[in-house]
Amino acid sequence: MTYIHTDIFTCQSSKHPSNPCGDVFGFVHDVDATTIILSDGLGAGIKANIAAEMCVSRFLSLIKNGASLRDAFSALVKTMNNAWGSDEPFAVFSVARILNNGSTTVLSYESPLPILITENTATVLSDRVYTLGNAIISENNGNLSIGEGILLLSDGITQAGLGQGLPKGWEVEGVACHINKKRSPGKINGQILTDDIHQQAKNYWGRKQGDDCSVLFVKIRKGVIVNLLSGPPSNKHLDNKMIEDFMGTLGIKVICGGTTSQIASRILNKKIETDNHDVSAISPPGYQMEGIHLVTEGIVTLNQVYNLLDEELDGESVYQSAVFELIELLKTADRINLFIGKAVNPIENDIAYKQQGILSRKKILQLIEEKLICKGKLVVRYEY
Repeated sequence: MTYIHTDIFTCQSSKHPSNPCGDVFGFVHDVDATTIILSDGLGAGIKANIAAEMCVSRFLSLIKNGASLRDAFSALVKTMNNAWGSDEPFAVFSVARILNNGSTTVLSYESPLPILITENTATVLSDRVYTLGNAIISENNGNLSIGEGILLLSDGITQAGLGQGLPKGWEVEGVACHINKKRSPGKINGQILTDDIHQQAKNYWGRKQGDDCSVLFVKIRKGVIVNLLSGPPSNKHLDNKMIEDFMGTLGIKVICGGTTSQIASRILNKKIETDNHDVSAISPPGYQMEGIHLVTEGIVTLNQVYNLLDEELDGESVYQSAVFELIELLKTADRINLFIGKAVNPIENDIAYKQQGILSRKKILQLIEEKLICKGKLVVRYEY
């Protein structure tokens, strides 16, 4: 079974460079799907930014708390219909959800229609368009294949050139036509695509940009999974289950911890051997076990990984120690499955560890998880 990952590419600019952009986007990865929203606040500047930010925050909060895509969308529609024409913050928006099997739903409230982009063509989607109160709603459902994606636009893009040579502006059909004329069949470079559409809109606007401009492209591809196992389970009776779950999961396998690797060695009947290629004088040594990509020491390694995870590492240093190799794996991964044993190791309370600022397994894994999520990774926990 292939893990499908959704990449998100964006490019945007404010109507007035000195003011915040009135368009705001947000997303959330979970084990089942990626959910995205692009919101355009009424007007421009701070007021528009606040309205759009409130819209995005509420939507993502609803999704994270278990609301369905349609329920969260409907809640926002109700709020905005009530705010229409009043002094309350008002924003229009588009939302999309891409399931891990490629099944996709896009719902838009008073926003430009989405564009489906395949390796061969760009097509405006308009499966179902209807009115709800004063608002125009569009709904599109389909299935994306690997390499395909959905383009969402704010009306600063589709209205570009309005009154300046384009009677109705660029329009969403014009954007699709532009894409089809410029690109050759084949793989889609998401960032080049979004940058090009944004720049063309700015060209149509000329010196005086008439609105905030935002381009958001979501594209699916085969994802990279890294499974990291660290710590013995709280009960020895869980040893077999933890190792079976870990080994039975798709992706690269990493074990951090001496006791943890010994448990795996015993259950899998595989020897642990020292990695003679590990030459770092600072980092703990790495080990080898058949069927496991990387085996390392535990607490110190994880602390060093956390300390260096945000650093730009040169290509040579990556292969000098297990720490750098683990960092490279985590940076490459799209999804990280953390298999965490909850047994308490008495040595973690050793005063020497505290003197060196070495955090416990529980604390350091939580901090690493937070950093990975900030980098847009999907992190899934399994505790034993």
